[in-house]
Amino acid sequence: MLKTKRQQAIMTLCELHGVVTVKFIQEQLHVSDMTIRRDLDELASQNRLIRVHGGAKSLSFESEKPIELSHGEKKQLHSREKEFIAKNAAAAIQEGDTIFLGTGTTIELMTKYLPPKRLRIITNSLPVFNLLTTNEQHDLYLIGGAYRKITGAFVGSIAIETIQKLSIQKAFVGVNGIMEEFVSTFSIEEGKFQQLVLDKAQQKFLVADANKFNQNAFYNFYNLNKIDGLYTDDTINEAVKNYYKQYTNIMQ
Repeated sequence: MLKTKRQQAIMTLCELHGVVTVKFIQEQLHVSDMTIRRDLDELASQNRLIRVHGGAKSLSFESEKPIELSHGEKKQLHSREKEFIAKNAAAAIQEGDTIFLGTGTTIELMTKYLPPKRLRIITNSLPVFNLLTTNEQHDLYLIGGAYRKITGAFVGSIAIETIQKLSIQKAFVGVNGIMEEFVSTFSIEEGKFQQLVLDKAQQKFLVADANKFNQNAFYNFYNLNKIDGLYTDDTINEAVKNYYKQYTNIMQ
């Protein structure tokens, strides 16, 4: 394998997994550990990755536990990318659909792009509900329960008991992290509710900007293999996109 192709392959592995060991790279590329170590040193000197003991990590890898941001802080992040996702995801909704809209700033933006036709909309998000109250074309249902202020979500036993009685055609749920085949959120209660929503929905969709890939928030609540499609933005790394295609349909 030529040096340039080998180093590009190493960068791809690093981007996909966040942290890689020399042994892991050796198993994937079938070259000597001495060659890999030289490549890692060279790539680190070019500031393309970070050299660590026994391997390397990508520049974007977060070694510390992610921190859940406030609703206001989330609204300031990646606004263009979220708008891109929201518009594309809303295009999947048709007149007469019964849809579930979950919590999160990307899904809040979806309310701008809903078709001007009659829909039945179910949500456990107070911000989403507030954005839709002036639209008289939609039948709007707010799921109540214990209020989680940081996300504006209603969760807990009351929310679960209510959603169990409803039918959902299409569910749109946001995530805080995507790692391998699992999607995660910061809250166990929100995760359990979202799991139930997705299980009940005839069509299951996730929305997540490119920065959510290769991140694990805290609580794994669903498997990508069971998802019909994952809407993301146009900044996603091509190697990352191709890797996650093995689990679900990546939609842009």
